[in-house]
Amino acid sequence: MRTLRFHEYGAALDVLRLDDAEPPVPGPGQVRVAVEACGLNPADWALCGGLFAGDLPRGVGLDVSGTVDAVGDGVTGVEPGDPVFGPAPFTGPTAGASEQAVLDVWFPRPPGLDAVGAAALPMAVETARRGLDQLGVRDGMTVLVNGAGTTVGYAAVQMAVRDGARVIATAGETYAGALRAAGAEVTGYGDGMADRVAALAGGPVDLALDAAPVSGALPEVVRAVKAPEHVLTITDFAAAADLGVRTAFGDAPGALRYDVLGEYARLATEDRFTVPVARTFPLEDWRTAAELSLSGRARGKLVLEIGGSR
Repeated sequence: MRTLRFHEYGAALDVLRLDDAEPPVPGPGQVRVAVEACGLNPADWALCGGLFAGDLPRGVGLDVSGTVDAVGDGVTGVEPGDPVFGPAPFTGPTAGASEQAVLDVWFPRPPGLDAVGAAALPMAVETARRGLDQLGVRDGMTVLVNGAGTTVGYAAVQMAVRDGARVIATAGETYAGALRAAGAEVTGYGDGMADRVAALAGGPVDLALDAAPVSGALPEVVRAVKAPEHVLTITDFAAAADLGVRTAFGDAPGALRYDVLGEYARLATEDRFTVPVARTFPLEDWRTAAELSLSGRARGKLVLEIGGSR
């Protein structure tokens, strides 16, 4: 099978290559899928750089949607031919950006949700849900989501609104209208952001989730809340330490929230939740997709379409 992976650590564009490899064999409690679509994330490029280093070669692609083609020992309730989606393990010699991939966690892909839409969900949904849980978002709170135009930020806005929070979002023009339609009040990035947020909220907000790419804006987010510990960042870990801000992988990160994927997939089929897909690419065009992702100008999820792309 074809698989996108790296044999040494370094810059993603330097070390990734499209290889031929033996298909993975599902172990106990795993299924193998014929991959139809694989979502790309900044975490993929971080893995290439040595995040969670381990044995090489190693694959990339953490969001998978496809059709079951083999099941491991002890697996029940699913059989070959079933459409599923879920997060791909990233510790093996291949991962989700492959023609076949194994999954430890999976959910049925509901009718009405296509493979690309399903592949956009796992990382964005899990990260957003866990971040809001870590913050302690509750009904009646006012919550700032900084970077609401990112896939995690966009998901978090919708979740926080459903939690009963008043949501103020920072975003560019690409998704400002859609975020307002989802129930958020929206303001732009840049100088004076904290003052604009305070004007909308009538004072400091209760909590803030920072999902924006690292840009030096975290001090402005801190100015928008009552205390630094009311901010959680999923991106700017370096600045967080100096500012007293919590991080997504710091103290008490909580359990991974893949358990909610089925719920948000159902909501997606009802047009009540979405993770916007910016572009799709065939597997052989992975470099173009990676360059766009690394540029910071993707403006939505980038997805590799793999099944039938050869």
